Amino acid sequence: MANKHTIILMQTSQNKATRTFMDYDSISQAMDGICGLYERKLRELNPAIRNISYDIGDLYNFIDGLTDMSALVYDHSIQAYLPYDRQWIKQRTLRHLQKLAH
Repeated sequence: MANKHTIILMQTSQNKATRTFMDYDSISQAMDGICGLYERKLRELNPAIRNISYDIGDLYNFIDGLTDMSALVYDHSIQAYLPYDRQWIKQRTLRHLQKLAH
C-alpha cells in the first residue's frame, strides 16, 4: 500500500463551492495531510494555545463533521483508481497514527 497515488476528495460544508481535493504520492502522506488539515483547523480556532493536542475521537469528529470526504487510491494492477469512503479513511488514519506512535 506504500506509494499508491491517493486523492482525497472533500466538501467542508453544504455549499458546493467548498468542494476540493488534495493530491498525495501515498496513502501514508494522505493520512498525514488529513491530520495536518485538522491541526490547522485547531490552530485557527485556538490561536492563543501553543501546544495543541487531540485524540482519535476528536479527529473522527472532524472527519464526520465534513459534508463529504472520500479517497481515490491508484491500483497499479488494474491501472485505475479505487474509491474508499469516510469509514476507510478513519481506519487508515488510526492505523497511520498508531504506526507513528511506535
